[in-house]
Amino acid sequence: MLRPKTATSESILVVDDDPAVGKVLNALLTQAGWRSRWVSSGEQALAELQARPADLIVTDLRMDGMNGMELLSRARASFPETPVVVLTAHGTVPLAVEAMKAGAADFLLKPFDREEVLFIVRKALARGSVAPAPPSGGERLLGRSTGMKEVLELLRKVAPGNSTVLLRGESGVGKELAARALHDLSPRKDKPFVAVHCAALPETLLESELFGYEKGAFTGAASRKPGRVELAAGGTLFFDEIGEIPPAIQVKLLRLLQERTYERLGGAETYQTDVRFVAATHGALEELVKQGRFREDLFYRLSVVPIFIPPLRERREEISELARHFCALDAAANAKPEAHLDAAALELLSAQSWPGNVRELQNFIERLVLFSDGPSIGEADVRRELGRRLGLPTEGSAETGGSLDARRRQVERDAISAALREAKGNRSAAARLLGISRRTFYNKLEELGLT
Repeated sequence: MLRPKTATSESILVVDDDPAVGKVLNALLTQAGWRSRWVSSGEQALAELQARPADLIVTDLRMDGMNGMELLSRARASFPETPVVVLTAHGTVPLAVEAMKAGAADFLLKPFDREEVLFIVRKALARGSVAPAPPSGGERLLGRSTGMKEVLELLRKVAPGNSTVLLRGESGVGKELAARALHDLSPRKDKPFVAVHCAALPETLLESELFGYEKGAFTGAASRKPGRVELAAGGTLFFDEIGEIPPAIQVKLLRLLQERTYERLGGAETYQTDVRFVAATHGALEELVKQGRFREDLFYRLSVVPIFIPPLRERREEISELARHFCALDAAANAKPEAHLDAAALELLSAQSWPGNVRELQNFIERLVLFSDGPSIGEADVRRELGRRLGLPTEGSAETGGSLDARRRQVERDAISAALREAKGNRSAAARLLGISRRTFYNKLEELGLT
């Protein structure tokens, strides 16, 4: 049985216009050790999220006023890293499946079972961030540098077929965006695009996330649940960080790619699937094959069409355009519609190396927008946030001498502590401020003794 740790700092927002359901679910989550709070409408939920971000949203689908689907859409736009679990009655399971195709992390059936609630919530929190889908025609957002024009030309050539595509490149270069562009350019564009974030889930959860499970497959499996393979029927299934898939799952994935068949966890029936497979990795899969950590036959099955996406430092001409784009999005999401980057700010941004690539730039622009005092964001604002990003020692820092490793650890402690203060203790928000995944953030907390 999967149970959350007690005394966790992860917070959950419950949204249900039925007080009986909302209060019971809120009490259950609180008793299990999470910091849970309940509101009775979608409008209240958005206001609450603006005031105090949550690590997870659990919302009913059918509510008066703003329904759960609209709340899901608006939450994904304004809080893209916060997973959403939807509640639905047995008779409206197709609606819940539509919600998952729209980006919900999972769904719960009412009346819900206590163990299933704990299992689903734990899985959703483990899954981590969920990136919002860009609008149709995502290829327009890939950039206009020579390198990215070559990438887009390759995507256009392979889009009409069904060949498996392996997207390669450093973390944060935009591999998922490229996968979505491939989907948008293909005949499957009107069918689902479903992403599986392989690095965010442990082996036991990854298998159920991929293939689904039958009722009674394990403690907490109170009903049959579709997996990502089933949800992607007719569309595209994207495996992010495919190198993180454990060996036991690699065997089942190889069969899925070769035969287009799978079984749900706890079931004996074999199902056929019609999906386009796209995978992404930032590491060298060839090295993993040599080390015996990744199956050679799976590697060749995945890399039918390999496409390399260049890092942002090799396409600096895109930085200004990307920065303006992210600024407009973050300004709208944070009620600062007049916010804009001036010429000096854009020039300084374009001069940076951005080792975290587009993802780092996006998070950096979000911080600029959040902490700007006026509509115009200038060079001084950029320099201030660059200092925070680099963890430059501030007056009163505890450790200015010692070994390089000790100084590095102290700088990381200072940066994480500052981010937690700015995020008012919300770890997901703090990870977002630092430009790292929640999983990396938790690993750093443990490594630095900050848990």
